[in-house]
Amino acid sequence: MARKYSKKASADVERAMKKRKAGTLKSGRSGRKVKSRKQAIAIGLSEARAKGKKVPKKASKKRKTGKKSKRKAKR
Repeated sequence: MARKYSKKASADVERAMKKRKAGTLKSGRSGRKVKSRKQAIAIGLSEARAKGKKVPKKASKKRKTGKKSKRKAKR
């Protein structure tokens, strides 16, 4: 089975995680310190994508359909 991410992309994520742990990683838009582990991983992956490294495309957000609208329709 082939690697999903390249080794260089993993290195970018690792660098972002170390910066987060040190408290120096900042988000792009607001410039605030990143505290979330998931956000640090996302920043590392997006930087790897920008450099053209092997990283899968972003997962599209799925819209939830159903439960609330179906409940309202029954009433």
